[in-house]
Amino acid sequence: MPPSTDSNPSNFRRVVFVLAAIACATPWASGPIALFAGIALSLAGLSAFEGHAKKVSKILVQCCVVLLGLRLNLSQLAGAALDGIVFAVATIGGAFALGWALSRLLRIGGELGTLVNAGTAICGASAIAAVGSSIAAAPASMAVATGAIFVLNAVGLSVLPMIGHALNLTDVQFGTWAGVALHDVASVASAASHYHATGDTQTNVALDTANVVKMTRVLWILPIALLARKFLRPADGTATKSPFPWFILWFIAASGVRSIWPQLAETETTTRAIAACGFQIALFLIGSGLSTKALKAVGWRVFAHATILWLAVAGASLAAIVFLQ
Repeated sequence: MPPSTDSNPSNFRRVVFVLAAIACATPWASGPIALFAGIALSLAGLSAFEGHAKKVSKILVQCCVVLLGLRLNLSQLAGAALDGIVFAVATIGGAFALGWALSRLLRIGGELGTLVNAGTAICGASAIAAVGSSIAAAPASMAVATGAIFVLNAVGLSVLPMIGHALNLTDVQFGTWAGVALHDVASVASAASHYHATGDTQTNVALDTANVVKMTRVLWILPIALLARKFLRPADGTATKSPFPWFILWFIAASGVRSIWPQLAETETTTRAIAACGFQIALFLIGSGLSTKALKAVGWRVFAHATILWLAVAGASLAAIVFLQ
């Protein structure tokens, strides 16, 4: 019996994919390296385990976020959340207002515009998926919006730390900015975990700040999805309920554990290292899910909308942080 014509190529892809994932989990890798490695494999046709990568990356990000909750006690968490809630409301509201104007100006349609706005204002692909399900968005619209946000997030993950160092942003300032300007949770954590304005790598104020800032934004997935469902849902009732981000409650619970057992502070270095490894693997998996089909579908209008909105949010939030903090 002749050998299968596609067993060897399939096995080769799996081996390359697993080896790349292992390499991205090492301390010598970083978030940007892991993300671009995943993208490179995808564009080269070497992605594997496509049916599982997206699910695993989502679970991995959520578990790592919960793990980072062990670094903050409830008092620290509440203080940081209260400090950032006004900023969150202002930037999210401003992003949606500007995004609505841009979608009308560029004539990209209410559904697609809403998805891009949600992805930019809240938390990237997670927000797009939640809002998209609540308004029964077409799969093509969700793929296009995700593709545009994905490209910009990859750029931001590489560029924001360089800008932060060039402007001499403090750890708190950069953490706050990363939590607002970067789209998804994994990129926020990865960028902030490697930012040390003081040179002290034993503590990570930027990471803790960025994580809390992003969590206060992720909470807005639910009300935004509900509002979108109310005003944009189709008449045939095909919209579904938007999932609640339960991992945030587990993050708070982990912070509660830290409050009860403050001696967990002794494990902070290990906790941070495990979370960093997890986020890097997640970014690799996320990058490997980028399809050339989705990229080709992103027209100039959608990309212009996403780019202008992202630059406006990132620029305005940076200016506010520099002058107010």
